[in-house]
Amino acid sequence: MSRWQATRNDAPQTPALTIDALGKKCPIPIIWLAEQINRVPLNAIVAVLADDPAAYTDVPAWCRLKSHAHVGTYELPDGGWAIHVRRNY
Repeated sequence: MSRWQATRNDAPQTPALTIDALGKKCPIPIIWLAEQINRVPLNAIVAVLADDPAAYTDVPAWCRLKSHAHVGTYELPDGGWAIHVRRNY
């Protein structure tokens, strides 16, 4: 069985980078994502691991504001989510 449970219907892609923000409050997951997204190639996936409920909506909103793609949000077995973002530029 997969480590991820999709909260959307698409299957997760393997991330090029995983940012572990579990236990951190917003805006830390967003700040770390903004600082590190340019470390991956174009069209690569960054997974933000977060358990702060604000991150569940704030990371996809950040994607819309910054023109990156929110690929999907996947529940983690021990709580929280892996929020996948595709670097668009």
